[in-house]
Amino acid sequence: MDQNVPNERYSPYRFFTAEEWSQFRNDTPLTLTADEVVRLRSLNDPIDLEEVRRIYLSLSRLLSAHVEASQLLYRQRQIFFGSNHTVKTPFIIGVAGSVAVGKSTTARVLKELLQRWPSSPKVDLVTTDGFLYPNEVLRSSGLMDRKGFPESYDVGAILRFLSAIKAGMPNVKAPLYSHLTYDVLPGEFVSIDRPDILIFEGINVLQTRNLPADGTAVPVVSDFFDFSIYIDAPVDLVHEWYIERFMRLRETAFRNPESFFHRYSKLSEHAAKAIAEQLWHNINLKNLRENILPTRPRADLVLRKGANHLVEEVALRKL
Repeated sequence: MDQNVPNERYSPYRFFTAEEWSQFRNDTPLTLTADEVVRLRSLNDPIDLEEVRRIYLSLSRLLSAHVEASQLLYRQRQIFFGSNHTVKTPFIIGVAGSVAVGKSTTARVLKELLQRWPSSPKVDLVTTDGFLYPNEVLRSSGLMDRKGFPESYDVGAILRFLSAIKAGMPNVKAPLYSHLTYDVLPGEFVSIDRPDILIFEGINVLQTRNLPADGTAVPVVSDFFDFSIYIDAPVDLVHEWYIERFMRLRETAFRNPESFFHRYSKLSEHAAKAIAEQLWHNINLKNLRENILPTRPRADLVLRKGANHLVEEVALRKL
């Protein structure tokens, strides 16, 4: 992992092999079945029950400890302020990483594991896709080729959403997105009603902003996170996974006449692969190098993947 240094003593992280990390699951029960894992994983992501047992049970146990500590701190603050105000403050987990690296699978698996804790917490999952500007706006601004870059998101809407969630407001609306039409669904929302835990997933959720010279408060999305996870992998592997996924979509989802990418399903395999390579190098690789990868050191935990999407190393920020 690039964050590593010759002597771990000088790194803000502790590093574990997957095998070392798996030992921390202790007696955490495996509450998912093999069929459920198949349902939860994304296209071209071969995660299985053994990977859940190896990586995600320990992560579930760690997050449980963080949630309990956060709840205790909240109660202690209420005592400090002499307040009887008991509005629920949700614990927010951010999940970041490149396209095709497996963020969505991680977020969905975590959601299922967390809501099956003995306390049965209410867990919701929201992705940043719905907060993209509509294609019409992106076209008029000349940003269609930068879709997924920080400037293509309505950051103000994201901040208002997370602020309302953190304030314990009921029925906070998050816009919905269609991967079929490759656009925000006009007038369609999901209502998030005071969850115990919210998982907020997206490629740029750990983005920062330039600091103002006068010290004016400029909030960033991750200011609302209680814990953040970055899904990492060598760039050459992410490239390979992206191309493989594109070619599989060409044989499946892209064949739907309503798909934004339907035209690619009619191309020869060679031509379609050339398009995929162009999209990777001109858009996704640029976004990864310029915007996504630089946010990795801001994560509380980094899951470093190797071949076959299997996690090989875990980096956990020191307390």
